[in-house]
Amino acid sequence: VFQHFGHTAEFKFYEVENGQVTASEVVSTNGQGHGALVGFLAPGDNANVVFCGGIGPGAQNALAQAGIQLFGGISGPADAAVADYLAGKLRFDPNAIATTTTTAKATIAVSIIAAGTPAASNP
Repeated sequence: VFQHFGHTAEFKFYEVENGQVTASEVVSTNGQGHGALVGFLAPGDNANVVFCGGIGPGAQNALAQAGIQLFGGISGPADAAVADYLAGKLRFDPNAIATTTTTAKATIAVSIIAAGTPAASNP
C-alpha cells in the first residue's frame, strides 16, 4: 500500500461480492494527482472503499463527499490489506478518517506504486 495518496501512480481495484474477491485489476492514474484522484475513483470506477497510507485532510474530505469509505494509515501488501478487511481484521490508523460499514458488493481501490519503482518502496 503506497504511503502518499496524492502521488498514487496506480490503484489496484478489487471487485468483491459476498465477502469474496471476484476480480482485481491494476489501473494507472495517468499522472493525475491529489484532488483529481477522487474524481478518478468516483465516477468511472465507482470505488466504494479506498485503502492508502498517508492522506491529507483535503483528500479525506473529498472522498467523504464522494461517498467513498476511507481506511488511511494502511501499510503492507495490498492483497493482505483486502483479505484483512474482508475478514473484519483490518488494522488502520485510528487518527485517519474511517468508517466501518460494509456492503455485500463493493469495489475496493488500493493506492499502489507503479511497477519499476525502487524495490525499497514497493507495497
